[in-house]
Amino acid sequence: MATTEKPVLSKYRDRMDKAVAALKEEFGSLRTGRASASLLDQIHVEAYGSNTPLNQVAAISVPEPRMISVNVWDRGMVVSVEKAIRQSDLGLNPVVDGQTLRIPIPPLTEDRRKDLAKIAGRYAEQQRIAVRNIRRDANDDLKKAEKDHVISQDEQKKMEADVQKMTDEAIKRIDEALKTKEQEIMQV
Repeated sequence: MATTEKPVLSKYRDRMDKAVAALKEEFGSLRTGRASASLLDQIHVEAYGSNTPLNQVAAISVPEPRMISVNVWDRGMVVSVEKAIRQSDLGLNPVVDGQTLRIPIPPLTEDRRKDLAKIAGRYAEQQRIAVRNIRRDANDDLKKAEKDHVISQDEQKKMEADVQKMTDEAIKRIDEALKTKEQEIMQV
């Protein structure tokens, strides 16, 4: 039988921090009124028989505040890159010029802003769920450690309270990031 080790709370804090960081990365791909190279991070292209991230088949730059430039390295990939951008839910229409795609960023309509705010809310809820799952894992490990007499019942209760505090802090940071992103999206 494997021996149970004393649970280390810092590993759960790290996992919660990663959930918050993942949320901020997802928010980077949500469109606001201005161009950003991270807008295209979520787009994958059918390339060489597999799904490849766009930034691995092309150079992405922002030459103007309302324009993204995608310079495709392989001439044969231009059509599939254009198709992938058009099919994304970003509402972008690239203009092909040789191996370069110019993507104008149109101003957002009120309806599109509301849709993007809802998408941001969904991303935030997914990360809240991830944080709660981490809390559940931590509490399960604490219960197992107490059952195997690695920690005392008092230690278990104290550590569970610490885990709950970490969870509350992580969810608060998620909510703050969501509020900031919604304000950014709704700003005209």
